[in-house]
Amino acid sequence: MSMLAGTAARSRPQISEFARDVIAGLTADPKTLPAKYFYDDHGSALFEQITALPEYYPTRTELGILIDRAGEITRLIPAGAALIEFGSGSTVKARIVLGAAAVAAYVPVDISAGFLNSEAARLKRDLPRLRILPVAADFTKPFDLPAAVRSRARVGFFPGSTIGNFEPPAAAEFLAHAASLLGPNAHLIVGVDLVKEASVLNAAYNDAAGVTAAFNLNLLRRINRELGADFDLERFRHHAFYNRAQHRIEMHLESRAAQKIRLADRAIAFARGETIHTESSYKYTVESFQALAADAGWSPAAVWTDAKQYFSLHALALR
Repeated sequence: MSMLAGTAARSRPQISEFARDVIAGLTADPKTLPAKYFYDDHGSALFEQITALPEYYPTRTELGILIDRAGEITRLIPAGAALIEFGSGSTVKARIVLGAAAVAAYVPVDISAGFLNSEAARLKRDLPRLRILPVAADFTKPFDLPAAVRSRARVGFFPGSTIGNFEPPAAAEFLAHAASLLGPNAHLIVGVDLVKEASVLNAAYNDAAGVTAAFNLNLLRRINRELGADFDLERFRHHAFYNRAQHRIEMHLESRAAQKIRLADRAIAFARGETIHTESSYKYTVESFQALAADAGWSPAAVWTDAKQYFSLHALALR
């Protein structure tokens, strides 16, 4: 590189990872956006509303499993261990585990720093003797654990069926990443949504109150606010459906008309009916998830399900 070219490169404004990912996704064919960007502070609050909706069975079903099986689950957690929660969001589920296990520290990890710190502060008020060490980070990528827990036994906690939001190869990659972070002889407790009737799944992602639609559209609002785009939210609609062949729910934002939006120095065209694929939520059988985990080095230690076989909670042990 010449000196002149080097100077020009240094003077160029740095583009954020968010901007790079959005531009790459919206200029791809088909258009797509990473689901992790749903979770700004407003998106995180909307998701907490979704978890309380009557159509949205995963949260209450998983909570039921955690409450009913807390004793069995926490027997896998050594006294004095650190509980590391990936994508922590609300602490409702962690509180059940923390209340039943003799852990020394809780490390919630979440990309939404504002929501993370708010939840950590509330938990600290309720459990003043527990050491709470929040980490604002993208949990899918390498990050440093607080020094205070590096010498402790570590147990990973990944509830909420978030594992289903990864494409299967990326899910295996995350599980391998978690194994590396947690270290030898670790356990990982993972919530996994199960294959079931399409009518139940479609209702869960198309609630009558429109909260999931607002959550999906909030991604465009965030892009407008943070990246200076000019999406007109009224010209897009939420579209979610169960893709039976892929065993996944797909969430899309569908353009209601032929239009162009501005983003950075680009004009991005949409045809009427064209969509942005914003999220997939894969559904597994118990056996198919255990096979996926095995590919990442984990062995099944236990599995718990509800009476309807809607949801599963897996305990994995690092081989």
